[in-house]
Amino acid sequence: MDHTWFEMKDLRKRKLDNSVWVSLRSQKSVQNDIAFGKNGYKEDFTGHGTLMISVDQRESAEQLSWSDVGIGHSVGLNFVYENYSQSDLYEGENVKGIHLVLDQTFDNNYDNHEWHLHQDLVTNLGLKREGDVWVCPRQGYTEVAKLERNEESEPVNLQIKNQFLKDYLAARNSGLYVTSFFSRDAILETKPPLPWDKDSAQSKNGKDIWEFNILEILEGGFAFGEKIAISHASRTDVDENDDVPDMTAFPTNENVKSEYYEKNFAGKKLYRLIAELWKYEWINPAATSPITLGHEDNIDFYYIVDVIGNKETGNQLKQGGKWLWFKPELASHILSIRGSSLDWYTRDTGKLSCSPSWNIHFGVNEIGLITVYAKDIGRLPSWQQQIWSAHNVAPEGGIGKELYASQVKAEPASTHAPERFLKRVINEINEAFEKQFNIKFFRGHHSVEEIIATINRFRAVDDKGLFSLAKDIARIIIDDIDIESLQKIAIPPKGTKWGSLKTLENLLAIKIPKEKAREITAPLVGVYELRHGDAHLPSSEINNAFDLISVDRTSPSVIQGYQILFACVNNLHIILNMIQNWIDIEVEK
Repeated sequence: MDHTWFEMKDLRKRKLDNSVWVSLRSQKSVQNDIAFGKNGYKEDFTGHGTLMISVDQRESAEQLSWSDVGIGHSVGLNFVYENYSQSDLYEGENVKGIHLVLDQTFDNNYDNHEWHLHQDLVTNLGLKREGDVWVCPRQGYTEVAKLERNEESEPVNLQIKNQFLKDYLAARNSGLYVTSFFSRDAILETKPPLPWDKDSAQSKNGKDIWEFNILEILEGGFAFGEKIAISHASRTDVDENDDVPDMTAFPTNENVKSEYYEKNFAGKKLYRLIAELWKYEWINPAATSPITLGHEDNIDFYYIVDVIGNKETGNQLKQGGKWLWFKPELASHILSIRGSSLDWYTRDTGKLSCSPSWNIHFGVNEIGLITVYAKDIGRLPSWQQQIWSAHNVAPEGGIGKELYASQVKAEPASTHAPERFLKRVINEINEAFEKQFNIKFFRGHHSVEEIIATINRFRAVDDKGLFSLAKDIARIIIDDIDIESLQKIAIPPKGTKWGSLKTLENLLAIKIPKEKAREITAPLVGVYELRHGDAHLPSSEINNAFDLISVDRTSPSVIQGYQILFACVNNLHIILNMIQNWIDIEVEK
């Protein structure tokens, strides 16, 4: 076995103050599948105990040892000692601290310990527990704390992201005192080569202590060469046949029988190698508390504000009077964040948000760029500005006519975005068809609603995005048509098999000429063809599909995405109108 594993240089160098994750409490043992006392046994143990302590008590706090702050402290046992002690409070001789993790016991052999993350930390950081993970909704549902359990479901490690811990510590004007104990234990047949001569070694670094020892043992775990002494004592003055046995008499030489003997152990000689490290650290609070107390971040993000590439910081944008331009990919990035949303006001304006509390009014300009009033971006928290700034581009194509109409002229447009009506028109078609024929038009697959939430023009940043958008539109409309129900009304000739679009066309042709029915379904046919566009279809077939939807291929991709959505939603409304007025429509020849 490599001696470096026992030297623990990796653990000695590690600084929790700079770590991404910090263990607030840990008692984790990692073992191989060889039983203790057998050759090849190996165990790696990590223990962490912590206290939150006011920064003005740091000097006193650093006098505390592993036995004071380690994992030997549980809560919930006041009834045993008959004195009340506040479960989260540590009261030492010269220092007071708070346990950010409470280890609750239940005084039985059936229930595992339960670890609780301190409720004040949870509420002030705005955390939500989901299973054994705590997330922060106002920070994009980022994972902040996590509890690890072993195979028996016992808690073994509760960690918190350092950024959030330091923010909370700053709000409390406190630091975190961490005491750690590590041990690495192995049993071998022979002593491995070691860089030190003796069977023991020790080194100190300030308060930290590392120790190493080799112990001679017998296979099974007993110390080599040791004996065990056995002493047995019993009473001789109690008759087991008495109805009421009495053992109140004081034990004496006359009524007590005793014997003593020693036992030697035999077996194969092995060597147990044990390295132990006691380590003490102080984690400093952050300089500010933007999450808990809403302090200003010291991080600046820069944005291009004119055509020659001049940039301003988020703070400078707060002065107002300017607009910013962003690549359309921004929308997909934001919508990948849990808790984000995209809603539409008019055809080319809406609101986009990384989290519910931060809505940004945007516009789409004539080349498909997202435009936003700069002051709104300057007010965003830094984690959101980081996302927006990464998609910022130089001004091009204006700010968008409808955004200008709203924010400058105060005359909002009266147009509508097709994305806003897609789900509604599908539901209305189903309701109208069920009312007219007592059957459903769409099957209503369980994934439809989830897919609809992802459909928007911003996915169409290139041809691949256009084909992907078309595929999802086809899935929620064409693939979901209830062919069997529709063919109860539009009955195919015997021996003829119709697909969903042919069935729809023939349904409409009951009331209108077949050419007109084909014209109404043409955009859906085009979308159905485009769903295979990423499968290397000939360009002529792809162009024909776009022609069926009336897409202008010279327009920017995002505008083409809008045209696809508009054509489909518009023709679905035509179909809806026919179904709603089915009885009153006179059959056209």
